[in-house]
Amino acid sequence: MPTSSGSYVALQDFLGKKNVVVYFYPKDFTRGCTAEACSFRDSYEVFNDLGAEVIGISSDSQDSHRDFAQQHHLPFILLSDADGSVRKAYEVKKSLGLFAGRVSFVIDKK
Repeated sequence: MPTSSGSYVALQDFLGKKNVVVYFYPKDFTRGCTAEACSFRDSYEVFNDLGAEVIGISSDSQDSHRDFAQQHHLPFILLSDADGSVRKAYEVKKSLGLFAGRVSFVIDKK
């Protein structure tokens, strides 16, 4: 999946190396999503100390993710799932049947 910096990341990249906290969120720059991202930012060192990488996923563009990460000083990876295929693969349901759901997964490095 494309990152905000234009590179590509797959969960397989972390296999055997790091646990991964993947959080799906509806939209960059919205109040709830900004609060959630900043909460992960504020706890990022704890996740790193526990050997985990944090990855945020939404359908926003790479440019939007880049601006969102810069404005809020987010140290973790944001991935663009523009077509919603990853969200569907993880069976993340829509909230109220309208908005992309908000769900977090912890994936063991094994």
